[in-house]
Amino acid sequence: MRNIYVLVADDEFRIRKLLAEFLQREGYKVLEAADGEETIDLVFNSKVKIDLVILDVMMPKYDGWFVLERIREFSTVPVVMLTARSDENDQLKGFKLGADDYVTKPFSPSVLIARINNILKKEKTEQSDLSFGVIYMNLASREVFVDKNKVELTPKEFELLKYFIDNKGIALSRDKILNAVWNYDYFGDLRTVDTHIKQLRSKLGSFASYVSTVRSVGYRLDLENENIHQE
Repeated sequence: MRNIYVLVADDEFRIRKLLAEFLQREGYKVLEAADGEETIDLVFNSKVKIDLVILDVMMPKYDGWFVLERIREFSTVPVVMLTARSDENDQLKGFKLGADDYVTKPFSPSVLIARINNILKKEKTEQSDLSFGVIYMNLASREVFVDKNKVELTPKEFELLKYFIDNKGIALSRDKILNAVWNYDYFGDLRTVDTHIKQLRSKLGSFASYVSTVRSVGYRLDLENENIHQE
């Protein structure tokens, strides 16, 4: 089994070393970056495959938002954002840009490691593809096609769509979606789900109606909803 590499990007030496120590105890190999420029360089030019990035928002040279956008232009590597702010808009911005998780400082290292373990666990080998109506998902390459046209999804949008297809025809509550897609008991605003649903529908284009709103419950993926107007 190959080594699993985690990149810790934070300008605070103390935090980098603390996280490195906890990650190494879990058996992970750790790379470190002290600013945004170094982070981008390691993500794209490292001689090893980076499996997950812990990314601080406030860093010299390039901040975490800029780095995340650059990463998402070419990579679906899982990214966990770190920030000293607990502002809801910051969290939504992170998820919209493609972050897989968002952790506010100060944080519990053991809880963060548990979240990282859960994210990386989802990278296990799965069946090669899924399909639903005009949607086709290649799980190995993480490519999505809608009516034979390739659609670019963020990692969380990809997992959300997969979860819907795995549970097609079932009314899913926001709580259930959040816990399943984020893979832990997420203590955040349920509007995170609504934000991702809105983004996913936008990318499904004329087939957005596949994902219907179930009043007072949540959402459902169903071909019968093709002609239903979405809220």
